Amino acid sequence: MSDNELGLFLRTRREAVAPADAGLAVGPRRRTPGLRRAELATLAGVSVEYVTRLEQGRDRHPSVQVLSALADALRLTVGERVHLHRLSKAVGGAFSCMGGAAPNRTVRPTVQALLDHLEPAPALLLNRLGEILACTAGYRRLAEPIGLLDGAQPSLARYVFTDRRARTAYPDWDKVADQQVAALKQGPGRADQQVAALMDELTVAAGAEFTARLDTLPGLPDATGIDRLLHPEAGELRLAYETLQLPADDDQRLIVQLPADPATAAALDRLTGWRPGALRMVPA
Repeated sequence: MSDNELGLFLRTRREAVAPADAGLAVGPRRRTPGLRRAELATLAGVSVEYVTRLEQGRDRHPSVQVLSALADALRLTVGERVHLHRLSKAVGGAFSCMGGAAPNRTVRPTVQALLDHLEPAPALLLNRLGEILACTAGYRRLAEPIGLLDGAQPSLARYVFTDRRARTAYPDWDKVADQQVAALKQGPGRADQQVAALMDELTVAAGAEFTARLDTLPGLPDATGIDRLLHPEAGELRLAYETLQLPADDDQRLIVQLPADPATAAALDRLTGWRPGALRMVPA
């Protein structure tokens, strides 16, 4: 994992901003993806030398005013701004929002009741280590045949990187792997001892497939999107997902999946045994 997460985040966000979106003219010979450092510096009202120092990790303590200016220039979303703030506070591992707390593996009764009410939709509850703490019967019918729920404490991160069945189950395995690493890096990352231990474990077990992502991905997994799953009984499924963050004290997130097309909706109806149409397809 990079020891310059703040610089990595700023660079990747700079490269993701289209010059036209920032009101800049695009010439025919442009080779740099996204914004140039000089362009970001101009938009943020700082020197290009300072932007360079931040991205290279030679300055890791930008002021609140500079962070705000950079966030505006990079057109960061609210979630990205929160992540930028956390990275600036966690430089050097001096501060962690978790305060050394162990991963929460307790499912509150009201959260379990919510899962029960979500049937027959596939839904699962995860902690910050990617451990599956609870799930609906609908999710169990998807996950058990592919081996995802094997073991005393199933882990989505461990399954994706250490179980060979994952590459068959997820046709877009690289995308899924990216999301798992981004989720582990979100927030404290290695500043959290429990997350650091899991990263070390996956470094040994998965090698470059894992470490290369640690060094290049800036964190912030997608909160919503579509995953493809190849199910041994239902065939290929396209599942739209939404991520719901529980209160900070819970340190857990709820992921709910819905069919993204008519074929997936029909396949899930057959798989769950509910009446046709019990799971409505996500509107296009």
